[in-house]
Amino acid sequence: MSNIRFVTLMEDYLCGDHLVAEHGLSLYIETKKHKLLVDTGQSDQTWENAKAKGIDISLVDTVILSHGHYDHSGGLLKFAAINKTADIYMRDNAAGAYYSYKKDKETYIGIDKEILKLSNLHLVSDSTVIDDELSLFTNVKPKHSWPKGNRRLYEKKNGVFVPDTFSHEQYLVITYDGGKYALISGCAHTGILNILDTFHERYGRAPSIVISGFHMIQSEYSDNDLEEIKHVAKELSKLDTIFYTGHCTGEVAYKILKERMGEQLHAIAEL
Repeated sequence: MSNIRFVTLMEDYLCGDHLVAEHGLSLYIETKKHKLLVDTGQSDQTWENAKAKGIDISLVDTVILSHGHYDHSGGLLKFAAINKTADIYMRDNAAGAYYSYKKDKETYIGIDKEILKLSNLHLVSDSTVIDDELSLFTNVKPKHSWPKGNRRLYEKKNGVFVPDTFSHEQYLVITYDGGKYALISGCAHTGILNILDTFHERYGRAPSIVISGFHMIQSEYSDNDLEEIKHVAKELSKLDTIFYTGHCTGEVAYKILKERMGEQLHAIAEL
C-alpha cells in the first residue's frame, strides 16, 4: 500500500457530484508525515470542492505555490483565514507584475499582493529542502523549447512588457515508499521536458509519478505546434513514469498525448 494520496480539489475539467470546475489548479496530498496543498485554485470555490470531497483544510500543514499566477493562488487568502498554522512556500519573485498581453490588451494575472502579508509565508530564493519527504527545485535549464502557450505571457518591468522568464516557478518533489519520487508542477511553463531533465540531474533518475499542466493550450495550432506536442509525447513515453495532466494542457493536446502514451497518461481530474 502506497503511503501517498492525491486528491484534485480544483481543475478546469473537474467533474463529480457537488463539484464546480473553473480555470485553475489545486491538489491535496497526504504523505506519511504531511497533509499539504499544491496551489489553491483561482477562488474560494476550491474549498467548497474540498468539503464535498471530505477534505478538512484546517488540518493542512504545508502549502506550496507553484508560481505567481492568480489561477493557482486565488484561494489562498480564504485558506489562510481558515488555517492559520500551515507553512506557505512560494518563490520570492512570485509577486511580480505578471500579465497576459494580447492584441494590445493587457490583463493582470498575478497574485493578490495581500498574500505577502501572511505571517506563515516563506519566500524561497532557490532550491530548498523542507524535510526528508518534501523538497523544491527551480532554475530549470532551457534545453528543449518552451510551450507555445507562453507566447502571450509577460512581466511588466519599469512600465515595459518583457517576456516572462518563469523564474517564479518552482517544482515540488515528494519522496515516498522508501525512495520513490513524485514530481508536482503547476503549469510547466519552462517545459515539461526541461523540468524532467533538471529533475534527472538532481535525483539521478526519472520520477515515478508526475502531476502537471503542460501549458499547451492554444486557440489555434500550427502544424509545427502539433508536431511539437507529438515530440513531447514520444519523449515522455520513454520514461518509466505515470503522468497526470490537465488544466492548461488543453483538450487538443491531451488527446494527442493520450493517443501516443495510452495508460501512461491520465487526466488530473481523475485523481
